[in-house]
Amino acid sequence: MVLIVGTSLTAGLGVDPEEAYPAVLQEKIDDAGLRYRVVGAGVSGETSAGALRRLDWLMRQRIAVLVLETGANDGLRGQDPDATRANIQAIFDRARRQEPPPRLVLIAMEALPNYGADYRRRFRGIYPELSKANQAVLVPFLLEGVAGEERLNQADGIHPTAEGHRRVAENVWTALRPVFKE
Repeated sequence: MVLIVGTSLTAGLGVDPEEAYPAVLQEKIDDAGLRYRVVGAGVSGETSAGALRRLDWLMRQRIAVLVLETGANDGLRGQDPDATRANIQAIFDRARRQEPPPRLVLIAMEALPNYGADYRRRFRGIYPELSKANQAVLVPFLLEGVAGEERLNQADGIHPTAEGHRRVAENVWTALRPVFKE
């Protein structure tokens, strides 16, 4: 199983479930002839602390790959990047207790500029640091090629349209595909 823990971006807020990027990833996995089931576990508004609280329940089944998309709501709320870092590390530590441990994929997010350059720098640093420290595959930015593109976003300017989700799925698939070959 491929478990994608995330926020409203993973939940597919505003699009049909079969249009959200976890469902599009399932299609890509099926087309590649791989025998994995994708479980999209996105919750709108969830912070990294919320993801950590849910993890034991989510990992009741054996997970082959854990894809973690979290932190966006932490950044929107101006939460301390050190707390976000600690929560993501705790999620990875918990995942590694599974036998055998799942492969880890970390999806980076960006903080908005309204909290200042120092906050953005500290927030941005979380993802490459944790990826390296935990030997996790890094997706450099979930919304690469989607953020700021009006036609790929819903009216709120935050959540992707169905077409935007297809692009997001490509971003994740580029990093995820090699994991299956390992």
